[in-house]
Amino acid sequence: MEMGSEPGMSRVITPRWGWAFTGSGHYFNECIELARSLEHVDIFISKAAAEVMRQYKQKLDMPKTARIYRDTSASSPEVGYFYHGVYHTLVVAPATSNIVAKFVYGISDNLVSNVFAQAGKCKVQTIVFACDTAPELLTRSPDGMVKVFPRRIDLDNTEKLKTFEATEVAESLGDLRASIARRQEDLKKS
Repeated sequence: MEMGSEPGMSRVITPRWGWAFTGSGHYFNECIELARSLEHVDIFISKAAAEVMRQYKQKLDMPKTARIYRDTSASSPEVGYFYHGVYHTLVVAPATSNIVAKFVYGISDNLVSNVFAQAGKCKVQTIVFACDTAPELLTRSPDGMVKVFPRRIDLDNTEKLKTFEATEVAESLGDLRASIARRQEDLKKS
């Protein structure tokens, strides 16, 4: 299906990938590279993710087919695309403990939490690369690698998220890559 018949508007192939970035530096650069590798992807950038991009000196050089949405409004009107079958998959990567908690407790108060909620309501397959998945982790900060020790509540919320319908939780970069590859294979079959 193609969207965008107005003069001067490029054709948008649907259904497509949605990729939401949050304010975590955990494999942030690698997640940007993965998103760039997808054909026909829309990018959702939280306010915190925009800050992290500046800290990590990253640019969103995406393919021409990508559309980029930033968290600039209270109502997140972009979520309406989920109602119309524009997305076959939503990836939230990297996902902070804050956004995972919002997902688990049904709080939809920013762009990323809204797209996750609407993906769930519209039965769109979702992959979440949760940052806090073990009692001790090594993660990248703007100044290099650091150890972090997720709180019990963060680990519990990650476990709760695993019980959500049509939601897969990736616990490592390898898991994320494998989840995306599986989804690509599933899409080829359908």
